[in-house]
Amino acid sequence: MIAVLKAQDHRRMPWKNGGGVTVEIAIHPKEASVDNFDWRISTATVASDGPFSVFPSIDRTLSVLEGDGIVLDVEGTETVLTATTAPFSFAADAKSGARLIEGTITDLNVMTRRGRFTHQVKRLTIDDSVIVEPKNELMLIFCAEGSLDLKTDNGITHLGLHDCSIMSGEAQISLELIGKGIAYLITIMEA
Repeated sequence: MIAVLKAQDHRRMPWKNGGGVTVEIAIHPKEASVDNFDWRISTATVASDGPFSVFPSIDRTLSVLEGDGIVLDVEGTETVLTATTAPFSFAADAKSGARLIEGTITDLNVMTRRGRFTHQVKRLTIDDSVIVEPKNELMLIFCAEGSLDLKTDNGITHLGLHDCSIMSGEAQISLELIGKGIAYLITIMEA
């Protein structure tokens, strides 16, 4: 079964460090907070340079969705992230911060609790259709640009801008992304 988490239903809240606003797309368990989740997917608008919130025992993957990008500093090592670079993974309990390249950005964050879950994030450019190989894992597809249709053996599910589909591995028989846009394929696995 595919569930769609619509963009207008995502939950907005302050960053853990109070420096901005995050838009929570999905969290597990559902009643968890930013202090005790097992996994969490969110977007954030970053309008100024500064430190990242610290999340003990959490692994994080960051992707720039909109804007010119950031220079991410993780424990003194700098990495440039833009909307065209691959998602970047790092420990969310490491000292980290970002410097904007030129103006505000929006990013996608995927975080999992170390020792309980792991994750992978892959950026997909869809210019007609892409076949996604199903696995026996939790899979989410976030529509970052454009709009997409997810075609399965059970029918077609539409994803608009910033909508996110969520499906368990056993529900996936065959999956095709159809349309024009950019999607992030997020896989969450038990550790």
